[in-house]
Amino acid sequence: MALPGVRPATGWLFVAPFCVVFAVFTLWPLGYNAWLALHDYFLQTGHTQWNGFANFVMLTWPEREFGPALKNSLIFLVLVPMLQVGGLGLALLLHRPFPAAGLIRALCYVPVIIAMSIAAVVWRQAFAADGLVNSFLATFGIISPNSPPLWFSRENLALYPVILFAFWKNLGFYMVLYLAGLQSVPREQHEAAILDGANRLERLRHVTLPALQPVILLCTLLATIYALKAMQEPLYLTRGSADTTTALLYVWNAAFYGHQFGYAAAAGLIVTVICLLLAVFQFSLLGEHGRLRNGGEA
Repeated sequence: MALPGVRPATGWLFVAPFCVVFAVFTLWPLGYNAWLALHDYFLQTGHTQWNGFANFVMLTWPEREFGPALKNSLIFLVLVPMLQVGGLGLALLLHRPFPAAGLIRALCYVPVIIAMSIAAVVWRQAFAADGLVNSFLATFGIISPNSPPLWFSRENLALYPVILFAFWKNLGFYMVLYLAGLQSVPREQHEAAILDGANRLERLRHVTLPALQPVILLCTLLATIYALKAMQEPLYLTRGSADTTTALLYVWNAAFYGHQFGYAAAAGLIVTVICLLLAVFQFSLLGEHGRLRNGGEA
């Protein structure tokens, strides 16, 4: 109920700045991208020409290689459970105060703030033929020191160190989100569970995880969006070679190297639709009225 003398339209004045920014920087680009996906854009003249669904048809041509790029982006989705398990595990380990806890948390967050280009240089050196990774594996007899694998040059292999790099680079960010979420878990519930004889695993399952459902949903959505829009990682590490081109890197190459802006918009629109469908599915599972929040019932 509004206060006396306050009109209902007053509330809209407060949300108007957000609505304007959201419309200009989110809704308009999405709408223009959908419109451009149905046109050919001529860079020299700035004119467009309607072509129906020709851009989407070209995406299905094998020689266009959009399918492998989309497949790599879908493989990148393995980051979602990796970041959730790793971030939550680190947060649980570093949640309780102990000597040098703040220092260890800061060290875990350092990869997040390192520039992508600098981190990629270090990572390429570590995975070089004579790098730290191959030396470590050769020490334990996992690989032969005379024929070390070329991680970023072999197809069907280069994508996995790229994914591992993305995991290392972003793990600290999700750790911080889960640390913030753990601060909101009521201590009384843990104490009651201890009095009932629950062990640590049972308290994690029945007390901590249900209280963290909103944070789990947020982290899952952010990790999904990050995985589907992965572009800088393969760009810096492999230049998109050795079968590591992702869908967004494919869109970038098609637009700014191939000058096929309508075709690139069509590819980007497909990635957007996949992202929205995954978000709807995740909300149906982890949202306020999701199945996991209601004991598995719809």
